[in-house]
Amino acid sequence: MYLVITLAQVWWVGRDHGGGRADAIVVMGAAQYDGRPSRQLEARLDQALRLWERGAAPVVIVTGGNQPGDRFTEAFTSSQYLQERGVPASAILSEDTGTSSWESLQNVAELANRHGIGSVILVSDPFHSLRIKLMVEELGLRADTSSTRSSPVRGFAAFKKHVQEAGGVALGRVLGFERTESLLG
Repeated sequence: MYLVITLAQVWWVGRDHGGGRADAIVVMGAAQYDGRPSRQLEARLDQALRLWERGAAPVVIVTGGNQPGDRFTEAFTSSQYLQERGVPASAILSEDTGTSSWESLQNVAELANRHGIGSVILVSDPFHSLRIKLMVEELGLRADTSSTRSSPVRGFAAFKKHVQEAGGVALGRVLGFERTESLLG
């Protein structure tokens, strides 16, 4: 029953596309190909851009390191994409070493502390939103979510991701997200 309720919560939080107002918008990284965002990352960046344009936050934090052999990080690619669409470089902070959601959000929390940021709007795919919200709250920030509506992850693949995330949320709530990350890698 706990997993079913958690799955419903993952689904419900993923339906929030608004975001409210905060000190910063945080875009979770996803694959990039030689400096070009994947469709998944582009969907997240477009959602962050909509938030930025409506004045939801004065700062955008982009996240994500790179894979071995990559010339660019996910954060660099995200920053370039946003700048090409009108977000000034001075309004973008980069977390470019994280290789997992937990690592990226730990680094975001450190950046936020250095820059006086206390609240964030997290942008990711719908299935990912609850887990990252709970992670960033465990790290001491106030968080809201704004899931992308245009994720390329759809159908059975999206359902499978929702179930996986429900398992991660359920375990993280019991053990803590840092410990869960260290156990699952």
